[in-house]
Amino acid sequence: MKGTALSAVFAAATLLASPVFAADDLCAINLQKINDEMATTGATSEGLVDALNKHIDEAKAAQAKGDNKECITITNKVLERLNKTEKGSSGA
Repeated sequence: MKGTALSAVFAAATLLASPVFAADDLCAINLQKINDEMATTGATSEGLVDALNKHIDEAKAAQAKGDNKECITITNKVLERLNKTEKGSSGA
């Protein structure tokens, strides 16, 4: 009986702490997505690559400071830009 109660308390503590970890994970996940997208799509414009790299550096700096909200905001914008660029280059 005590084991079940202890498990319930542990599970509740884990659920309450998970949003903090989720934000950190989303920042890292977005950075990985950007890395993958840039490697596979191959941006056509050097200016675009430079601009994206600047934003990626800003996101990594925000992540290093622990400002995951800012990192997520920046990485979401970069992913959106990559998505628009990819749609534009597909001839759609």
